[in-house]
Amino acid sequence: MNAPFQENRADGEKLPLKVLIAAPRGFCAGVDRAIEIVEKSIERYGAPVYVRHEIVHNRFVVDSLREKGAIFVEELDEVPDDAPVVFSAHGVPKSVPAEAERREMVYLDATCPLVSKVHRQAERQIEKGQHIIFIGHEGHPEVIGTMGQVPEGQMTLVETVEDVAKLPFTQEDSLSYLTQTTLSVDDTADVINALKERYPQVVGPRAEDICYATSNRQAAVKAIAASCDLVLVIGAPNSSNSLRLVEVAERMGTTSHLIQRASEIDPAWLEGAGTVGVTAGASAPELLVREVVEKLGEWRTVEEEKIRTAEEKMVFKLPRQLTE
Repeated sequence: MNAPFQENRADGEKLPLKVLIAAPRGFCAGVDRAIEIVEKSIERYGAPVYVRHEIVHNRFVVDSLREKGAIFVEELDEVPDDAPVVFSAHGVPKSVPAEAERREMVYLDATCPLVSKVHRQAERQIEKGQHIIFIGHEGHPEVIGTMGQVPEGQMTLVETVEDVAKLPFTQEDSLSYLTQTTLSVDDTADVINALKERYPQVVGPRAEDICYATSNRQAAVKAIAASCDLVLVIGAPNSSNSLRLVEVAERMGTTSHLIQRASEIDPAWLEGAGTVGVTAGASAPELLVREVVEKLGEWRTVEEEKIRTAEEKMVFKLPRQLTE
């Protein structure tokens, strides 16, 4: 018999389970905007509308948009010249819109404005003759997109403090740094400190690049993790910001699991648990949070409490093509 039922009382009544729901959680303004761009593009141009890469890192969202008429592809050579195409929220190298323009394609850029801000900063730093040290995770779409904003060889990627120690530059070199927007706030601070210690001349952005939503969701997990026996993070395994939420909880000594749907919860995780925390990465819709709480309610008598650490009111404008 599954562990949660073993814990129930002899008379069959479910044992209580306190569920702390982190807030903010789930969709951020950039994700809201990206999804709306795909939906409104389908309304305006008719299906199918092509999307280069997953619009956001969430299978449920991607499948929902696919049902509405979106076709997801990896590269532009899979898109007919006369079909509209949307670029994902993570951003793309400059070569991608350049190719779309060469082919006279209709394209809509769903890059998160906070990622676009990093792209503009990269251009300005290169104009000043600075070599950019970019803090991020190799292979992540946002990293590929940002590194593709500048000529090859003018940006160097680092992920860890150890990577900083291996850099070939001197204190005479003109250096600057930027970061991926979905990193661990604490880890990134350590890398930046190592950079500044080794290269006192390194110049950073006026404000940190880690986006408000990433910072807020990590802070919310910190606020609940110490009171929890277990933290469940709803998000995709390729979602950087979701993986960071798991790490934040684990660092506070609380067991944490990344799940995409409620069906992935192992009932054995609840053995001995009196309080469970629930949060969601920036690409996960709220209905998946409700799905998880309802699943927990099948096994235990759930008492919900929302723990809010910040209010989010950010809204981003849609591309001009969809508002004119």
